[in-house]
Order: sequence, then structure tokens, then C-alpha cells
Amino acid sequence: MSDTPSHAPVKSIMPSWIRGPQDFVGGVALIAIALFALWASSDLQGMRGFSFGAGTVPRMFGGLLVALGVGIMLVGLLTDGVPLASYAWRGPLFVSLSIVCFAAAIRPLGLVVSAFVTFMVAALGTHETRWKETIIVGIVLTAFCSFLFPYGLGLPMQLWPRFLVQ
Repeated sequence: MSDTPSHAPVKSIMPSWIRGPQDFVGGVALIAIALFALWASSDLQGMRGFSFGAGTVPRMFGGLLVALGVGIMLVGLLTDGVPLASYAWRGPLFVSLSIVCFAAAIRPLGLVVSAFVTFMVAALGTHETRWKETIIVGIVLTAFCSFLFPYGLGLPMQLWPRFLVQ
């Protein structure tokens, strides 16, 4: 069996009336992000006369992003474009998961434990991870962060888990 790609036509999951699937999906994604931003800023004060409120700029950029998304989506409908490209989801998934893990763990577990666990979760983003080296780098980066933030930058950060400190 050969590893070279075949030149057979690729069956698309998109309807035939979408001429540029990548542009169309990109426009839909931008519209979704803009609608989320508009929803998230809906309870903030808007513009009152000539004074800006906290929600003015997020709503303004959300509206501009909706318009940009509609424009890109129309380009995908009206002009021929490239088909959807395959995308590796593992890396972005585990990096995003590590950020959420850090946010959830920093207060109860402290900087030392949460930084190390976050680094290990992010390392799961590739199948090429060499675990001995990853653990060594995780320990070194955790030690560096443990000195940098509280001592170098003077930030009042809890280093150790609450149950060990109390």
C-alpha cells in the first residue's frame, strides 16, 4: 500500500450550493463568536449620549465581526474556493484544557501544583511527547514560576495547596 495521496475526488459533506466551503464555515464561525460576544456584553451599560459605557466597545466590535462574518460567508456562497481542510484537534484541545485546568486549580492547589499539572496536561497535546524530558522541563518551569511570580514580580500568590498551608 502506498502512502501517496490518491487523486480520487473527495466527497464533501457540504451542500452543492456552497461553492467555497472553507470561507463559508469560517464566516459562520466568526458570526458565532460575535453573537457570543454580543450576548456576553448584553448586561453591560451602553452608550449614553457622548459618554461611553462598559458595553459600547464589545457591542461595536461584535457588530463589526457579524458584518465581517456575513461578508466572508457570502464569499463562500458566491465564489469558488478551497474545500474544508483537515484539522488536528488534539493540540488545541489539550492546550485549552490545560488553561481551564490552571484556572480551576490555582486557588485550591497553589502555584506549584497547578503549574506542574497544567504543563503535563498541555504535553498530552502531541503523541510525540517524551515523558522523562517533559517531567524534567515541567519541574524546572514550575520552580522558575515559583520564584518569578512571588519574589521577582512581587505578586501575592499562594505557592502550596491550602490544606498544606493551614
